[in-house]
Amino acid sequence: MGARGSLIRGNWSTIAGKPLDFRSNVASHPDDSFMPKRFLAHLTGYLFALGSVVPAQAAGPAEVAIGERLFLETRFSQFFAVQSAGNANVPFASGDPTVEKTVTLDEPAPGPFAGQAMNCRACHFVDEHSSTLKNRTYADFARRSPIPPRIDGLTLTVRNSPALVNSSPSRRGGTLMHFDGEFFNGRELAIATLTGRNFGWLASENAAAIAHVAHIIRADDGTGELAQKFGGSYAEVLAGADAVPAGLRLPKAYRIDVTKAADEQILRTLGRLLEAYMKSLTFALDERGQFNGSPYDVFLEKNGLPRKPRRGESESAYVRRLFAQINTITTPLWVSNDDRTFGIHDQDFVFGPSEFKGLKVFFTGSGVEPAAVATVASGGAGNCVSCHIPPTFSDFGFHNTGATQEEYDSLHGAGAFVALTIPTLAERRQNPEDFLPRSYKRPGAMGTFSTIPEATSPNRTDLGLWNIFANPDHPRSQAAILRSLKQRGSKAVLLPLTIGRFKTPGLRDLADSAPYLHNGSKDTLEDVLEFYKTFSDLARAGEVRNPAPESLGIALVPQDIELLAAFLRSLNEDYE
Repeated sequence: MGARGSLIRGNWSTIAGKPLDFRSNVASHPDDSFMPKRFLAHLTGYLFALGSVVPAQAAGPAEVAIGERLFLETRFSQFFAVQSAGNANVPFASGDPTVEKTVTLDEPAPGPFAGQAMNCRACHFVDEHSSTLKNRTYADFARRSPIPPRIDGLTLTVRNSPALVNSSPSRRGGTLMHFDGEFFNGRELAIATLTGRNFGWLASENAAAIAHVAHIIRADDGTGELAQKFGGSYAEVLAGADAVPAGLRLPKAYRIDVTKAADEQILRTLGRLLEAYMKSLTFALDERGQFNGSPYDVFLEKNGLPRKPRRGESESAYVRRLFAQINTITTPLWVSNDDRTFGIHDQDFVFGPSEFKGLKVFFTGSGVEPAAVATVASGGAGNCVSCHIPPTFSDFGFHNTGATQEEYDSLHGAGAFVALTIPTLAERRQNPEDFLPRSYKRPGAMGTFSTIPEATSPNRTDLGLWNIFANPDHPRSQAAILRSLKQRGSKAVLLPLTIGRFKTPGLRDLADSAPYLHNGSKDTLEDVLEFYKTFSDLARAGEVRNPAPESLGIALVPQDIELLAAFLRSLNEDYE
């Protein structure tokens, strides 16, 4: 089965980011009820684009397909801008060395975009390495992703490349993208990526980057491989020209005449299309919008347990209702390979006694209250659900688990992070170039606290949300960040509470997103759980700087690690 959205390779086993998994889905769903109407629309639209007999009125969301094309485009990079000398359609004379190999935790693998240059997919893989490594959920294999070297000396991103699947649900007040909440939504993220450091552009080159991206769109002649797969030249596609196949013809809301539009207008349109594509990347859903691809989901279904909140029900109320019903089950119906089998995961499709015990550990905890002494001694309280709220298994908030402190102390000694001098809001405002992250608005900034820590630079580390909160360069994110903090006070009072906070990742299909944590420091689920066990103990002892209150409620003993890992693996599914 090919990757979702793998149209560049002509693999039509996936349509608009939705898998045609007839191997597993039809076996467990003999009728067509497992396919949401939105999925059927995607399918019919793309078949029509291929010249099938499906009528035009059944066409699916062309904006998703064109967003995917932009996701795969390698000519927006600074490397191509230099090499092409203004010719948008010239073949690559040589590829960017950054994409020649795919960095992994072991030996590098041949890069799927070797001979070309950076694009979004180079850090967000799906099945490009499935024959030798594993599938990905739009993540890569590196602790920190490689970026093209420039005169600033950077060769790696500051943080691990997060999985994009299920990363963009619509949320009241903004989605907040990136580990530090830098971007209010996917559109802002997409625009900053196309014109930013990941694509080789220096912060001081923002105007040149925008002009180059617009030039590629206007000058594309439709002869490239992507153009042949996705409807023709960018000018034709973005205008919704009659020559574009009906299934790939953009809705009027997305159309733009690139011959008349300003560069910035073109860039905003690309951002919207890329956001539409990212929003389409979801795990398997049934016709009622309920997750149904993992052993955990099948367990809930078999036992008549609710798989999502009721209309109007809060997430916390849903969690209480679900856990209450779980605790009433005396003879659970287990899940086995007789229900379904995995195609790409090397594990049985099971939810049995170990997974059930792990589920209870996952749900058990005291929220933001410290665990009782007896609980600390006996364990069994993962308190995981305080941040990883089902059914997405994320609260999309920001928490300090201690990952920054662990990495910093490993270089500078135990207790060094607690003693690190971090400026107050007044000090940061007085010297913003010294402390705030570098951006096109602030190209000369030092970014002292948004860098990879180094043994030779004890003043440098990554404080996560601290870099964005009360940062005037990111006004749109502020209201959503304030809501996520769930605390009141002045910005000066709240700023220290953002130290070391990073966005909560989802937990579905974790097997396809290792290594883990924002700095990629953990290789396995067991490593992550041991880390939480250690840092919850340190937090209760007062040895963690600005610990997440939820970490105080974690109380794990060694046997809990195996049970929790079993439960987390029951969240895996065949995302293809």
